[in-house]
Amino acid sequence: MTHDHDLVLRPTAAETSAALNPPPGRNGGDLVVETLTGLGATTVFGLPGQHALGMFDALRRSDLRYIGLRVENNAGFAADAYGRITGEAAPLLLSTGPGALTSLAALQEAAAASAPVLAISSQIPTAGLGGGRHGYLHELPDQQASFRGVVKSVHTVRTQSQIPSAIAAAWESALTVPHGPVWVEIPQDVLLAETSLPVVTALDATPEDVVPRPELTAVAAHLLSNAARPAIIAGGGVVRADAAGKLRALAEKLDAPVITTFGGKGAFPWEHPLSLQSWLEDRHTTDFLEDADVLLVVGSGLGELSSNYHTFKPRGRVIQIEADLGKLESNHPALGIHADARLALSALLETVGERTDPTAADRVRTVLTRVRERIAAQELTLEQDVLASVRRALPDDSPSFWDMTILAYWAWSAFDPRGSNSMHSAQGAGGLGYGFPAALGAAAADPTRPVLAVSGDGGALYSIAELATAKQYDLNVTWLIVDDGGYGILREYMTDTFGEATATELSRPDYVALAESFGVSGVRTTRETLEVDLAKALATPGPSVVLLPAVLRMFAPTHLG
Repeated sequence: MTHDHDLVLRPTAAETSAALNPPPGRNGGDLVVETLTGLGATTVFGLPGQHALGMFDALRRSDLRYIGLRVENNAGFAADAYGRITGEAAPLLLSTGPGALTSLAALQEAAAASAPVLAISSQIPTAGLGGGRHGYLHELPDQQASFRGVVKSVHTVRTQSQIPSAIAAAWESALTVPHGPVWVEIPQDVLLAETSLPVVTALDATPEDVVPRPELTAVAAHLLSNAARPAIIAGGGVVRADAAGKLRALAEKLDAPVITTFGGKGAFPWEHPLSLQSWLEDRHTTDFLEDADVLLVVGSGLGELSSNYHTFKPRGRVIQIEADLGKLESNHPALGIHADARLALSALLETVGERTDPTAADRVRTVLTRVRERIAAQELTLEQDVLASVRRALPDDSPSFWDMTILAYWAWSAFDPRGSNSMHSAQGAGGLGYGFPAALGAAAADPTRPVLAVSGDGGALYSIAELATAKQYDLNVTWLIVDDGGYGILREYMTDTFGEATATELSRPDYVALAESFGVSGVRTTRETLEVDLAKALATPGPSVVLLPAVLRMFAPTHLG
């Protein structure tokens, strides 16, 4: 028997000659960029540092496009967004110690959101590793220990010959579902030393498929086909797997209502008759889902936000499709199916029977009406007007990136993303500063359409330096900053809990003047002019800032019946 992996391609005479006579002037960094190019990378993000200069010098001898940000964590957010938009592993080049560690919060977000990021860092010289010399600049003798609890996998290099295989293994890991960030580290001397190794040309780094077990999908199909009140919770795994079309087809075949989690925004059409939208922090929605006799959960671990702060107690049978084995049945007993969402939904589509439920759309309308009435009773017209203005100003095919700010919290529940993989936020790990640098990464991935970033003034100050990046690369991002003079959501939480807020008030700059000092156009808007000003900024090529001074309030969630 002959297996595919037993077949070895013989090099041509020209290939042999090229391998025996590699071009002069190459170093370990060249092996890095040649490997990335061979794997299909076209764009890299990062920030240079002394130990990593071998990689950065090699960039000028490659065809890779480099997008350099001003803070490593922001470079990580940009790579995260690039990975979400393209589905490719986004290379992130970093230096040792402080530079590497500064990226940790971004890599935590990428891990929580299953965004494929390939972080490649330098390390102190090999003489300082394994108990050798000490006192190196940036020294972290066990640097990988800082990343092991954050990323999917860690890959260490100690010789030049290890570089291509280590990066290829990391690439494969990043793109095997669930996608996620991975870590490669290479010592400074290995990157700087000249190399006589052949140019890297042939690499095999095919991600593994996570295929559902047929006996499990058969049971799931039987349960769904014979359910009286089926319902579906669609999470971020549906978006990552590009499975929104499969989900819709299955929901329509079953006449099953669908709600999307905050990470799964866009996985199901917002205005569809079966759409419960994303009102997860609402007891009416929770009651509806608890009443389902069969609940299909696709690509969600039913964590804190998706379970209405762990108050969700399903009474029916739960079927959970999840690519992350650690999340399978981690919060609720279920028929657990470890699989890629797209493959599992395809299997279900082939095996479920068609069912008709003339009451499904009416039951969905009833829930949404109750939700709207509850929100309307809270007199939050300013917040609803601002969000509606953003929606009208943003082109339907433009992606949006939301920081951890009150308007984003509204958007999680109330914003129609108008498509799959188009609305992104930092709600996975919940770190500040995500919106603007992530939008820059998305604009680098697709310069043909404008990108919106939304931040509060607190989050904006985390990434204000990236106005220089936006200007330098002329990235097509409009940044909406809602300025309420502090950490608005924390102010609200503390006032509600303790009667007054502490450490939430901020002295802040004139954001319009600050943007203009970077050569980026800025405009101060109002509630009444927001839609026009935002639409104009989005329609104008290049970066821009729209400042909205406003104190927004959060709607009251309901956890208890």
